[in-house]
Amino acid sequence: MSSVEIENVHKIFGTTHVIRDVSIDVPDGSFVVLVGPSGCGKSTLLRMIAGLEEISAGEIKIGARVINEVQPKHRNIAMVFQNYALYPHMTVAENMGFSLRLARHSKDEIATKVRDAAQILGLSNYLERFPRELSGGQRQRVAMGRAIVRDPEVFLFDEPLSNLDAKLRVQMRAELKEIHGRLKTTTIYVTHDQIEAMTMADKIVVMRDGVVEQLGDPLTLYDRPVNMFVAGFIGSPSINFVGGRIARTDGAAKFLSHSGVRWQVDPRVAEVAGGTPVTYGIRPEHFALATDGESGTLPAVVVTVEPTGAETHVVADIGEDRITAVLRERVSARPGEKIHLRPDPAQAHLFESESTLRIQPSGEAH
Repeated sequence: MSSVEIENVHKIFGTTHVIRDVSIDVPDGSFVVLVGPSGCGKSTLLRMIAGLEEISAGEIKIGARVINEVQPKHRNIAMVFQNYALYPHMTVAENMGFSLRLARHSKDEIATKVRDAAQILGLSNYLERFPRELSGGQRQRVAMGRAIVRDPEVFLFDEPLSNLDAKLRVQMRAELKEIHGRLKTTTIYVTHDQIEAMTMADKIVVMRDGVVEQLGDPLTLYDRPVNMFVAGFIGSPSINFVGGRIARTDGAAKFLSHSGVRWQVDPRVAEVAGGTPVTYGIRPEHFALATDGESGTLPAVVVTVEPTGAETHVVADIGEDRITAVLRERVSARPGEKIHLRPDPAQAHLFESESTLRIQPSGEAH
């Protein structure tokens, strides 16, 4: 196992600057997820670590070794792709041991490593089957087994679960995390799915347009996003944004939306925000169902009600702003009816409207 250090890395294709001065420290044994929308550069960065793309500028180290000029086969990494890329004419055991056979390992050593990897992945009873006889999840396990038998310093995963159905993705997320806990191999994982990132990562790297927007543990990114992009990308359903400004009513600072609705706001944030245009951000789960007349409630007109069983998703209009609230209560209101919602001001964020940066409350630790 080894750490990975990415220092001031750039990637330029012709006149297109794809990766811009990216620096990331991946500690030994950690599980780091690169996440972002399509075209943000996350897969390109992964391919640069693997040696499949040249580095235009900067430096990448695995352990203490600079690998900029090292051939992919000599980097001691293993990569798992979205496409399983299994050989259809080979059995599971032959697929898993193929790279070791190319490296001229002995038959006994190959058999031992394949057997050990199969036991970890729950494939012991499938070693003599062919890929066509396996489910999608089993094929993905074979692709992972092919990587595990090499005992690499670093695992690289490029959206490996995107071809699986929703239920199987949830199962495979848990299995991947469990396998990482057993092997302790440094892992860099690329996905566009922020739920995968939140549930699997020790550290998340959020990217946009070839730049790292924020890097940190999942809950830090969720609770203290650096800007509106990170706040909007992390979390499902997405955070609600309402434009307006801070205004004082009866001596108390409140957020006044463009449509004239007054929202309660944490005084520590209001103190820093001043009178500049701001955007109020609050996550759907930070609303509660209330009754008319309760302190801090807002009248809302129901647009849709989506019961999911444990929760109810309510889309509603507050003034001219459409929001989504996730409520634990059962909601009987129909579209067009009025309900009252109480946002939790302690959980709300304010962002500078022009820069989109989050306004840090006074006294909050950096």
